[in-house]
Amino acid sequence: MPDLRTGRRFRPGLRIKRVQRSSGVYEITWSMGSGPAGRATWQYGPEVYPGIPHVIWRRVGAHDIGLGEHRYSGYR
Repeated sequence: MPDLRTGRRFRPGLRIKRVQRSSGVYEITWSMGSGPAGRATWQYGPEVYPGIPHVIWRRVGAHDIGLGEHRYSGYR
C-alpha cells in the first residue's frame, strides 16, 4: 500500500482509524456499493525487512466482526 511506504498519514478516503482503548490497534472499513461491507483490524509489528512496515492482521471480515469491548472511533 503506497500510504504505508510514504510514512505519512493515511488518505482520508481509506477510512482508517485508531481503535479507542486499544493501544496500537487500527481499523479500516470498506463498502462495495451493493456488495459486502467489511472491517479489518491490525497492528504494527517489528520490522521484518528494514524500512518496510510490518502489519499484523488481527481480524478481517464482515462489518460486524467481533468487536468485543473495543469502541471504534466515529467517522466525521
